Amino acid sequence: MRESLSSPAEWQSSVISVPPLARNEDLDLALEPNRALIRHLESGGIDIIMCGGNANFYNISISEYEDVVDFLADAVAPGTLVIPSIGPEFGRIRDQVPILARKRFPTAMLLPTIANMTQDGLEQAIRWAVDGLGMPIVLYIKDERYLDVDRIGRLERDGCVLFVKYAIVREDPSVDDYLTRLVDEIGIDKIVSGIGERPAPVHFRDFGLRAFTTGSGSVAPANSMRLLRTLQAGDFAKADEIWTTFKPLEDLRDAHGPAYVLHEAVTAAGIGDMGPMLPLMHRLPPDLRAPVGEAARALFAIEQDIRA
Repeated sequence: MRESLSSPAEWQSSVISVPPLARNEDLDLALEPNRALIRHLESGGIDIIMCGGNANFYNISISEYEDVVDFLADAVAPGTLVIPSIGPEFGRIRDQVPILARKRFPTAMLLPTIANMTQDGLEQAIRWAVDGLGMPIVLYIKDERYLDVDRIGRLERDGCVLFVKYAIVREDPSVDDYLTRLVDEIGIDKIVSGIGERPAPVHFRDFGLRAFTTGSGSVAPANSMRLLRTLQAGDFAKADEIWTTFKPLEDLRDAHGPAYVLHEAVTAAGIGDMGPMLPLMHRLPPDLRAPVGEAARALFAIEQDIRA
């Protein structure tokens, strides 16, 4: 596992994958399917793996947390970076930070919540976590009520924020006053488009961003990397063509839940059996598995053509 992450060039060099995490029927970690998915991502050119909502880190018990992060660190190639998540509640942060402080991870992502929190209290928790980890963290912004832009700027200037995973969904991603203000506050290099392939072309073209996260890239990592390179080259017409290859699966993810659909898609594509989802999440009902499987296999076939 790569142990350093400090400059924007590093997190702009690869799409940041946010994959699911496979489980056995007894809900223990499924080692071989997870290794198979990691090898698939790496062979497609992705070398940053961030484990958050799709991996259901919200519901991982503290008693297994260390085993899970140790497995991830050992399962990836020497040049691959792993970013585990902490939180979102302070009780979990308080237990997880001492575990990660003993490890070799260069950062961690704070899972967001707007339940039972104030912005003053959240800022206090962020600073506590950064002090305990001895490194800045990734902020995951999904709601404008989570943190004000000026507060994010203060945290970034104080060395608490490595980058922001920006994931506020807009009906029209080109109209986004919060993102405009965030770019003005901390700059484009400290912001990663965090909602997959759908808004990435707009975020690159209209806001100047240079990196994005992917869920569907778990099925088609080489295709997702192709989109990144095309966007970074400024070829937005070609980028729109590439984006349309992800659209059928992304439409299903938006309609039925990004994490639930992605979990099923990786299994349906034949990459690895993701098994059941860890409660409080659950697998898709049987009537939705057929359309998800069709979209996943179609995207996987495109991936195979790219690699051929």
